[in-house]
Amino acid sequence: MDTPEFDMIRPLDNAPKGQSLRRQIYQDLRERLRRGEFQTEDRLVDVEIAKAAGVSRMPVREALLQLTIEGHLISTTRGFALPDLTDEDVADIFEVRKLLEPRAAANATRDLTDEGLARLHAAVERSKRAMAAGSFAEMSEANIDFRETWIGALRNRRLAATIMRFTDQAHVVRRDTLIDPDIQKIVVNGLISILDAFERRDASAAMDRMHAFTIEAERSFFLMRRLAEEQTPEAGDKND
Repeated sequence: MDTPEFDMIRPLDNAPKGQSLRRQIYQDLRERLRRGEFQTEDRLVDVEIAKAAGVSRMPVREALLQLTIEGHLISTTRGFALPDLTDEDVADIFEVRKLLEPRAAANATRDLTDEGLARLHAAVERSKRAMAAGSFAEMSEANIDFRETWIGALRNRRLAATIMRFTDQAHVVRRDTLIDPDIQKIVVNGLISILDAFERRDASAAMDRMHAFTIEAERSFFLMRRLAEEQTPEAGDKND
């Protein structure tokens, strides 16, 4: 088990005290979780994070506990870690997403501004460049930008927060699928299709296309997981 480096956490010597400081640490860690920077074997230790950020231990621990309550982390005897999601866990998350995201996408056709649509365009163009370059990191960032933009436009803030919570918990899906070139192509085409519905303010099309996009994400994840499981025994045989 490893303890990850925290060089990316900026010193917070000048940050407000109390709740604001905890919030900054929380947001920094959550962004890194979204981007798949931590692995299941990593351990997030409050003392080490506090030292890297130049703050006291308490706001870091509070941030880690909040992430645990929200389902992003679990507490272990050696610090906090990513939950090792089972197939059932992932299926449950996708069930919630399939219930919420299509309806929310329909609402987004009403709520998105021209500025929001421009950001969605930029995210789609970024995803195309990432696919051409075969860059998982860029593809993941583009996917996050697209999702955060349309969800962030929703007037119903409770709906937006609920969707973000469950999509953030499924960061393992992005990590295990977006590395595959064929899946990257599916993702890019899906984003293009959804953007078209948003631009035309077509709520019905947005709902249908988001539902299809989420189903495809679930299918791709379980396909990649099965392939990985099939390859594991073969790898073990070669080492015998």
